[in-house]
Amino acid sequence: MRQLIVTADDFGLALPVNEAIERGYREGILSTTSLMVAAPATQDAVERARRLPQLAVGLHVVLVNGRPKLPPERVPALVDRNGEFASDLFRAGVRYFFTPGIRKQLEDEIRAQFEAFAATGLRLDHVNAQNHFHVHPTVLSLIVKVGREFGTRAIRIPREPFLPSWRAMRDKPVARFANSAFLLPWLSLMRLRLRMAGMTTNDYVFGMMDTGHMTPARVAEYLTHLPRGVTELYVHPATHTWPEAFPPDYDFAGEFAALVDPRVAETVRTSGIRRVTFGELAAAHG
Repeated sequence: MRQLIVTADDFGLALPVNEAIERGYREGILSTTSLMVAAPATQDAVERARRLPQLAVGLHVVLVNGRPKLPPERVPALVDRNGEFASDLFRAGVRYFFTPGIRKQLEDEIRAQFEAFAATGLRLDHVNAQNHFHVHPTVLSLIVKVGREFGTRAIRIPREPFLPSWRAMRDKPVARFANSAFLLPWLSLMRLRLRMAGMTTNDYVFGMMDTGHMTPARVAEYLTHLPRGVTELYVHPATHTWPEAFPPDYDFAGEFAALVDPRVAETVRTSGIRRVTFGELAAAHG
């Protein structure tokens, strides 16, 4: 059976993002979104989610490329002089692993984000992280530890399979193969750790190699080449760009268009794909 979760990340980042997510759910194929709890438009996102009780909402943990939920002075090892998380992912990963005493600050910030999500009253569907930083072993351990306290039952595994990805896009073969091969050992260990923790996961994702450019044509091809199992297709939609939009080369409007494109919806309807959410999968697994 081929099962599909369609997720929009960065709910709360900006009003055009929130509007695209609401419309993608009402008018298109979107079933799931991931909420940033310390972003400029978080409150607007929460209000929209409360009007859409069937929209599955998860927590998008932010530990890079964003701002903390806690005051910067509570997490000085995690932020720069402007109170912002690092944007250099490699250096952040090394620091989060080796810096003495940093684990306590990471745990405090992760707990603060879970607490902020719980305070919204929304049902927690799943957890993932900005730039897939939950793949980091230290971060994953803390998300699992803290997440259990808040009822976490499902976590994204960002594994994009080489052959279906290549067959769908027919480009960047070396990059697609390298991405799949390099991450496979880490993601296999991640899957094992999550299963041992009783967490539900997806099998695959589409959206890593074409992130920011998941246009209607690309999404339609990915759906045509969807493998058996549970695949999460994730996007970063917005109705239009805004002054602080980042990265600047992302086609936010194109990714929104993919959610509401009639041809994409028709592909889902006629292909025998079963649309699901993380919460439904977790409930099915007991």
